[in-house]
Amino acid sequence: MPARPTPTPLTSSRCGPDPGSAYPLAATRQVAFLNNVVDHPMIKIGDYTYYDDPDGPERFVETCVRYHYDHMGDRLIIGRFCALAAKVQFIMNGANHALNGLSTYPFSIFGEGWEDPGADWSRGSRGDTLVGNDVWIGRGATVMPGVRVGDGAVIGAGAVVARDVPDYAVMVGNPARVVKMRFPPDDVARLLKIAWWRWPAERITANLAAIRGGDVGALARDAP
Repeated sequence: MPARPTPTPLTSSRCGPDPGSAYPLAATRQVAFLNNVVDHPMIKIGDYTYYDDPDGPERFVETCVRYHYDHMGDRLIIGRFCALAAKVQFIMNGANHALNGLSTYPFSIFGEGWEDPGADWSRGSRGDTLVGNDVWIGRGATVMPGVRVGDGAVIGAGAVVARDVPDYAVMVGNPARVVKMRFPPDDVARLLKIAWWRWPAERITANLAAIRGGDVGALARDAP
């Protein structure tokens, strides 16, 4: 059994960056904690989740969340401690076209005699798009409507994710597929129970050695 990592000593009141800061890195404004720069009623983002884009992370909704129309009612929910690389794309349910008719063309949106007062815009919706906690999504990856990305998952650059991503899975490719699991099943179950991302900053700071070192046992022993 590996030696238990020594918890990081709390030698000062510093316990990580301020989660209320929009730009947590003093040297650059290309990285932002998204919940401090995104203001959208249908998008919820947890603390410490950041987006890195040299063109301006404050443009996340404009450049990364596509076809997100109010009348569809779907939400984008992203957890805590996620890392999102530049040009990730979340395709929302507004991108879907009806398949129950002879044509997929959206006649009704153009009006001028093509209106359809009885149109059910939610038909075919796949629901909310959910990204768990501690998720890393690589540059230019695309997440399709209604997908659930599990806690601790990794999505490779350029991947197109059209189905749910298991907790702590690594998915790559188009269509994205699981190429490996980050940890054995027993460790995944323990990590999900521990849910360190929900801890206060002081406890996370004190356990960084275990979190960085991959020692699930040490983290479990100090879990509340």
